[in-house]
Amino acid sequence: MFGHSTSTIVAATLWLLIAFSVASWTLIVMKGWLQWQQTRQNRAFSKAFWNAHGLSQAEAAAAQAEGPLARLCNNGFEALQEMQKGGEHSLQNSGDKQTVLERRLRAQVEKEQHALESGLMVLASVGSTAPFVGLFGTVWGIMHALQDISRTGSAGLDVVAGPIGEALIATAIGIATAIPAVLAYNYGLRQVRLQVAELEAFANDFLHLALKSGFTLK
Repeated sequence: MFGHSTSTIVAATLWLLIAFSVASWTLIVMKGWLQWQQTRQNRAFSKAFWNAHGLSQAEAAAAQAEGPLARLCNNGFEALQEMQKGGEHSLQNSGDKQTVLERRLRAQVEKEQHALESGLMVLASVGSTAPFVGLFGTVWGIMHALQDISRTGSAGLDVVAGPIGEALIATAIGIATAIPAVLAYNYGLRQVRLQVAELEAFANDFLHLALKSGFTLK
């Protein structure tokens, strides 16, 4: 793939950048598909939940739904069922009912947030390190070219053009690898914030509905 004049270090750097790029694009595709799917699931569940006649019907709708909002809702209904069965004496459910339900909902929101954020750190790491990895390969390649000049005693274009040109490819690949990773990270982070805000808003609405019903499923 690379010329014979390319040093082993430069070649290894280029292969590392290619591996970074493959990992980034794999995450981009997977996260993009997951976010699209979760958005569709949340939209469908939200419609079914708010069209329900009472918490009992809403509980049935939540049990059949999928997605972050449905899991949050099921966690809330599970807490309400434990309260009705006298489970408030356990450490997990210690405290007044409103505090217990709020704590359970907040814990589920944090769990969903961690799941949504998975993979973003890899994109951030690739976006911040790939240009420097490419620059390292370029610098090493130029050093290799200077060694060729010292060995041959000639600085002609035919001596330095190949090694320096191949070395500069490392910088180009590093930038080409970093740009999609950075853009995907920024977009993914924004989507996480929007979905977490949606989860928090639903948790607040669920808490008020439970308070209105006296923390019983009617």
